[in-house]
Amino acid sequence: MTTYFRAIPQTDAARPDTALTLAGGWSWFSHVEVLERGQAPRVVPNAEVPKAVLARMTAQRMAVAGLDMATPQIMGILNVTPDSFSDGGQHEGVEAARVHAARMIDAGATIIDVGGESTRPGAQEVVVDAEIARTAPAIAEIRAESDVPISIDTRKAVVAAAALKAGATLINDVAGFTFDPALAPLAAEKAVPVCVMHAQGDPQTMQADPQYDNALLDVYDFLETQVEALVALGIERTQIVVDPGIGFGKMLPHNLALLGRISLFHSLGCPVLLGASRKKFVGTIGKAPLASDRAPGSIAVALEAVAQGVQIVRVHDVAETAQALGLWWAVTTGDFDDA
Repeated sequence: MTTYFRAIPQTDAARPDTALTLAGGWSWFSHVEVLERGQAPRVVPNAEVPKAVLARMTAQRMAVAGLDMATPQIMGILNVTPDSFSDGGQHEGVEAARVHAARMIDAGATIIDVGGESTRPGAQEVVVDAEIARTAPAIAEIRAESDVPISIDTRKAVVAAAALKAGATLINDVAGFTFDPALAPLAAEKAVPVCVMHAQGDPQTMQADPQYDNALLDVYDFLETQVEALVALGIERTQIVVDPGIGFGKMLPHNLALLGRISLFHSLGCPVLLGASRKKFVGTIGKAPLASDRAPGSIAVALEAVAQGVQIVRVHDVAETAQALGLWWAVTTGDFDDA
């Protein structure tokens, strides 16, 4: 039976001598939750955790695409699509994409995630030529104006190759490198960092009736398998970001199970990304039927994830998130910029 170890993160100013720093970041932990399938969770002190496990939990995360993983980073969402669930059509076209990217960068985004294929529930697959036509020119325009890191949100190697040529610096695959067998080898060949996300099913069917034995541990097992496969191809573990895929083949209880214990994913030894912005569960719990009204709930979820050591939050509402995160950081660490 597999045993899983989850650091129980804290950010309190009063830190015991036995505490260890989580992922080289801003959170610390003195105890670990031990999880096993079919068994009740139990809590043990750090001293009872295998050294190899603690080494993964505590290892300093290296910079990814130039981003310092020792402080929280904001990934601004740029959907250059006509049909994304929240902002479809609003930033379609090179000029609209350029303007919105510049606005997000000014507001505090430290990386821009460009996607040309909607992955909302029920979305149809976009042909490669159309996806390239939407993304590559927009990336080239952003790159001409800024040296900000850019990720390409795609499942397809040909699209990723065009994006990298245009100036993208990271490949973000919502299919976890299971859709196109050529995508992971491309990332290895080009030596670019990647984000591997969990999704059950494809966008057309993923919300029909997702089933898990244990959502948290099933997602962990998938990501562990994919990380090991990427490492075997030659991609450095330090350059692999993991994303539990909130809302991708998951109902509300699955999402909450992942969010409540998202610190488990630090045990993979990789930076962790959360993409929960404006998702349906935020609207359900927050009583906000319109996606555009879900910024407060999205920010609350993002701050909880950062409190658990999550290094990157992927958001639509960059200015609001940056303000909230800046205040959270100042209160938690005492570090602030009053210029």
